[in-house]
Amino acid sequence: MAFTSKHIMTRLYLVAGGLFLFAGLVLFKLVSIQTVQGEKYKELALERTEKMFTIPPNRGNLYSDDGSLLATSVSKYSIRFDAVTVKEEDFKKLVGPLSEKLGRLLNRPASHYEQLLRKAKAQKNRYALIARNLDYSQYMSIKEFPLFNLGPYRGGLIVDQKTVREHPLGKIAERSVGYERFDENGYATRVGLEGAFGEYLRGKEGKRLKQKIAKGQWKPIGLDNIIEPQDGYDVVSTIDINIQDIAHHGLLRQLEKYKAEHGCVIVMETHTGEIKAISNLGRTEEGKYYERLNYAVGESHEPGSTFKLMSLLAALEDQVVDTSTVIDTEKGRWRLYDRIVRDSKHGGYGEISVAEAFEVSSNTAFAKMIHNGYKNDPQAFVNRLRLMGLHQELGLPIKGEGKPVIRNPGDKGWSGISLAWMSHGYEVSLTPLQTLAFYNAIANDGELLRPRLIKEVKEWNSTIQKFDKEVINPRIASEENIKKVQQLLKNVVEKEEGTGHRLYAPDFSMAGKTGTAQKNYVGKDPDKLRYISTFAGYFPAEDPKYSCIVVIHEPDKSVGYYGADVSGPVFKSIAQKIYANNPMVDEVADLDPFNEVLEDAYESYFEAAQKEIKTIPDLEGMSGMDAISILENLGLQVEVRGNGKVKKQSVSQGTRLSQVTKIILELS
Repeated sequence: MAFTSKHIMTRLYLVAGGLFLFAGLVLFKLVSIQTVQGEKYKELALERTEKMFTIPPNRGNLYSDDGSLLATSVSKYSIRFDAVTVKEEDFKKLVGPLSEKLGRLLNRPASHYEQLLRKAKAQKNRYALIARNLDYSQYMSIKEFPLFNLGPYRGGLIVDQKTVREHPLGKIAERSVGYERFDENGYATRVGLEGAFGEYLRGKEGKRLKQKIAKGQWKPIGLDNIIEPQDGYDVVSTIDINIQDIAHHGLLRQLEKYKAEHGCVIVMETHTGEIKAISNLGRTEEGKYYERLNYAVGESHEPGSTFKLMSLLAALEDQVVDTSTVIDTEKGRWRLYDRIVRDSKHGGYGEISVAEAFEVSSNTAFAKMIHNGYKNDPQAFVNRLRLMGLHQELGLPIKGEGKPVIRNPGDKGWSGISLAWMSHGYEVSLTPLQTLAFYNAIANDGELLRPRLIKEVKEWNSTIQKFDKEVINPRIASEENIKKVQQLLKNVVEKEEGTGHRLYAPDFSMAGKTGTAQKNYVGKDPDKLRYISTFAGYFPAEDPKYSCIVVIHEPDKSVGYYGADVSGPVFKSIAQKIYANNPMVDEVADLDPFNEVLEDAYESYFEAAQKEIKTIPDLEGMSGMDAISILENLGLQVEVRGNGKVKKQSVSQGTRLSQVTKIILELS
């Protein structure tokens, strides 16, 4: 019995010791957590209930060269309701008036909002959505509504703000304006002007503290940010919205007429390199056109006969030929090894000078000129092209510039026919903008400029940085040879036999070169052959102010495919409309010629202007300028669509002026 008691007592001591040791360990752990790891667990708990969120800043505005908006950031607001923080007596008293105010502002029945608010209160919803995508004025109004004007705690008002990018011009120049987007991993996709100048437009993020509530939702704490976001700088581009509009619609009409696959237009200011318009349109499966890809900058392709300018200038510089050198076009067919070079004119042009070969765009003449002139030293031809900068990218800030292709002898793809085929724009590759930069250099007396899309960076009215013209090569060729090709480009349009003569207008001078390149021409069914139609040049021919290129891919062959027919009319339309808006003639004609039509128009305007007008007058048939003058003198805001005489007015004749603030005139 004694042995049993002793054995039991030993066990009790062991159990008591174990319990004491366990208690000591628990106490040690509690002290350790409180003193050593307390801050860590406190931070972990806060991370799970409170979190710092970034607030994206407003991107800077993107402007055209005259200050019109191309892209702007707009704040949009979502209004939510925290039903838990609102006292019952406040809710019962103010839910009705709040619902009435919401209904009137947001054009919905007050009963809809009262039901929404009461449901949130019954379900103790701390993040009930009331409205989204409100503008700033709507947000400011809602802040003053009954209940919500008590603030975020007593009134339960929660405001979520986001910034969206809007393009006032809509689809016009959409791809050129572009965007900058970041995915969840921080990877950026940058397109167009928005992407190129993101470092200026982007701004700096702010910080805001939010609290985790039910169902994994996060609610802002308070109304103020921890760190305020800093808005981005404004960027003033070189784009002229009037020229952009002309280019866009001129291209669109021609694409629709010829049912083409896609196309682009670029207009550049000759002496500065500023891009005034850049339009890219591609066809959808439904046959509609939109700004799909930046073909002008990114699509490198065989330029066809527009490359004859480069070949001719190289041959002139190397004294291989002169413009008076005579070449036999071999009845329009010239065999070189197992290939045949053909002219578009059946039977060829007989024996013609190099100048005439350029004007009529003879493939056989150019193939013979370059092949025979450089066959003993083909590298010399390539070196001359490289000296003129044709092998290099332009170094644009816009991402995705296509790579030019100017092969060297011995490179993959080079063969015995390469010189002949390169001479008229095959086995070489350039983007439309690279081709235009070269033509612009000819217009600019040999000075090759880097195309420029930005004028300055601003913060409010202060200039942060200005951008001036950038010279890539001060002289791509001798002055003498530049003058020769300038005259030939003018002859292409002005001479009756020139490929661009159908574009000739006696009262307006243009210079340029047509181009018609084949696509899918190697080992393909002739029925599947497609074309690229191009016209590149500048205007006016004597003192160029603008250079322009029009490229249209895969026009319907049954309608037409030659550059003079497809792309040339777009070039002419753009040039004449720009010229009409920006007269470049300094002559002053007789200041006092009598013009009966003008006199009658003036008398009509004067008679209307002298009347004491109390109602909207009948403006149909009146000159747009006269109609605008009369309406603005009456204190009305006028919006004009089109050019010419008034075809339609949005406010009827006889409407009292006191009832009108704005009127829209449609001109034609």
